[in-house]
Amino acid sequence: MVRGPKKHLKRLNAPSHWMLDKLSGIFAPKPSAGPHKQRECLPLLLILRNRLKYALTGKEVQSILMQRLIKIDGKVRTDHTYPVGFMDVIQIEKTNEQFRLVYDTKGRFVVHRIAKEEAAFKLCRVKAVEFGKGGVPYVSTHDGRTVRYPDPEIKANDTILFDIAEGKIKDFIKYDVGNLVMVTGGHNNGRVGTIISKEKHKGSFEIVHVEDSAGHKFATRLTNIFVIGKGAKPMISLPKGKGIRLSIIQEQAKKYSTA
Repeated sequence: MVRGPKKHLKRLNAPSHWMLDKLSGIFAPKPSAGPHKQRECLPLLLILRNRLKYALTGKEVQSILMQRLIKIDGKVRTDHTYPVGFMDVIQIEKTNEQFRLVYDTKGRFVVHRIAKEEAAFKLCRVKAVEFGKGGVPYVSTHDGRTVRYPDPEIKANDTILFDIAEGKIKDFIKYDVGNLVMVTGGHNNGRVGTIISKEKHKGSFEIVHVEDSAGHKFATRLTNIFVIGKGAKPMISLPKGKGIRLSIIQEQAKKYSTA
């Protein structure tokens, strides 16, 4: 008889974008319950050990965390399986480093180094605008936040610029044609471009057509769209490649030119 939720995760069942090898163990860190879904996050352990190389083992990661050296979105986190997700800000004050978790053009999480000024805020996608107790309006965001008394112009699918220290909305970007977006799911995950048109299909998925700065056009579902800038200017710094996916031929040419 099954008793309660699963507490383990086998390495082969872990999401492929974690990029774990098959042979160095049986298990993978199972993300704790938190603001991001299990398959759309990166456990803190993998960030410190596999990506930033600050530790060699899981035990070392735990001892780093227990010194309260790591902050996620301005809060100290000591859980080594804490789920860090898209747009989250990681701060290591001892080394004076700040990182933001974003996608590369292959749909994998990249721990992108950012300036201290940029670490003060994050972008959050609005999932719903609702009314709470006493008729108080609030927005709920992609990272599990609820922010009360938002600007009445803010609607679902828009993006808010959230000040981490104050916990307030500083600005917002409408989900409109001509604005810059990053795709956060599906086949085009990690690509960046401007919205050129929107399609509504009754009883089915809304489709958004996007064109990147290299002129490539692609389409994806509305649920995969995350607005990151007004016009063609992003509000956050983008990782290497600026969200433009290269073809296999272009990638090969680039590799040979640098070799």
